[in-house]
Amino acid sequence: MTKPDALVDHAARLAEALPPLLLAAERVAQAVAAGGHGRKKSGPGESFWQFRNYLPGDEPRRINWRKSAQTGLTLIRETEWATAQSVFLWRDASPSMDFRSKPRLPTKRQRAELLLMAMGCLLSRGGERMALIEDSAPASNGKHALAAMATALSRQESGNSLPRLKRDIPSGSHILLVGDFLAPPDTLKPFLSSLASKGCRGILLQVLDPAETRFPYRGRLLAEGCEGEGSLLISSAGTLRKAYLARLATQQAEMQALARPLGWDFRVHDTSQPPRSALLALYGSLARGTHR
Repeated sequence: MTKPDALVDHAARLAEALPPLLLAAERVAQAVAAGGHGRKKSGPGESFWQFRNYLPGDEPRRINWRKSAQTGLTLIRETEWATAQSVFLWRDASPSMDFRSKPRLPTKRQRAELLLMAMGCLLSRGGERMALIEDSAPASNGKHALAAMATALSRQESGNSLPRLKRDIPSGSHILLVGDFLAPPDTLKPFLSSLASKGCRGILLQVLDPAETRFPYRGRLLAEGCEGEGSLLISSAGTLRKAYLARLATQQAEMQALARPLGWDFRVHDTSQPPRSALLALYGSLARGTHR
């Protein structure tokens, strides 16, 4: 079994324990609020399907002024294609994601890819379209889409620790970003703010090795940077534990403070914990987001 095939198989088995993730609830709620109808069938096309409320990030030229005048609301004329829900996924491919403190543990990158694919399986079972943020392939679902996503992930070499958009993200989409997020939170703010301005909601999942969450080291420690920071010889690592944990807590609080005002969720996953626990948390966050 090739690496992409093995990843799809593992992710599918992990996703089997959960019910299908139906983001259709958000479409129904939006349709009711706009006095329209839900989507009957997804797919490309130009035929009219419904009116919906204007959202920040929508192009003003799409406003239907006649319908807006009749209802007193600012309404957008949608087609079947525009109504379809898509979820866009990303995982950090920076060198720090290849870290693991013990051979029996997965690397952060391995766990991130597994969770991304497991969520893809759930979305596909629910009839939703998904795509990688840093891939130009159109959002789709089904086994072929999952296989293509796994192949794209396996081909991506080490890269930037921040997402880079290679596509247009439709207004109201859902986003899942998975990484260690150890860079200053402010570096992520422009990206998140841009998506939030289009009505996109999402989840930030910080994946960390247990050594990063607990700092179990004592005595002499040679700390080597994963991304070219050099090395540092620490004579008594145990004396730094309290300060390290305090700094990590501050960093996570800053991530939470960044995400919450934008309507996003921030969660933390330890790679020594079962992946199913993280998938349950992601499922819950994304499902709740459909009812906001």
